[in-house]
Amino acid sequence: MRKLVYHVGTTLDSYIAHEDGSIDGFLKFAEGEHVTEYFESLKAYDTTVMGKATYEFGYQYGKKPGEPAYPHMKNYVFSKTLRFDTEPDEQVKIIAHNELEVIKQLKEADGTDIYLCGGGTFAGFLLDNELIDELIIKLYPIILGSGIKLFGKSNKSINLSLINSKTYQTGVLLLTYKLNYE
Repeated sequence: MRKLVYHVGTTLDSYIAHEDGSIDGFLKFAEGEHVTEYFESLKAYDTTVMGKATYEFGYQYGKKPGEPAYPHMKNYVFSKTLRFDTEPDEQVKIIAHNELEVIKQLKEADGTDIYLCGGGTFAGFLLDNELIDELIIKLYPIILGSGIKLFGKSNKSINLSLINSKTYQTGVLLLTYKLNYE
């Protein structure tokens, strides 16, 4: 069975973006070995899942509606309201219903681990339903004070087992955890 991996950057106070979805607070860390390794690690995934806001976030970086956020992956965008003027690329599939069943089917299908690209609300929904298997955190040495929480409004309590850790010269930590649902 494939693992669903939430691979995300967060602050020390558990925010993945500002309240408006911008990532200005992270720009100081836009270069370095942690960035290079992140892009290299994306090659290991053949499937990504994300919410509407995360998918639309790519528009400000030149992505067009209906284009895959990650062209080498099958992109599943979970949204009840996302619509395109034209047929989306064959790599993009909008999931408006049966979200949990679709995630379970993806995990059971052949392929590599699944990249949960975000965002916080969608990750919280998946966490509440015990569907995230692994958490790869790029922990940035900053505090935003407010913003989009790592797991949205989820208040689920879960024990984690540390699998791996790495410290970069930028002060960023890469932490890999297995989620232990009880």
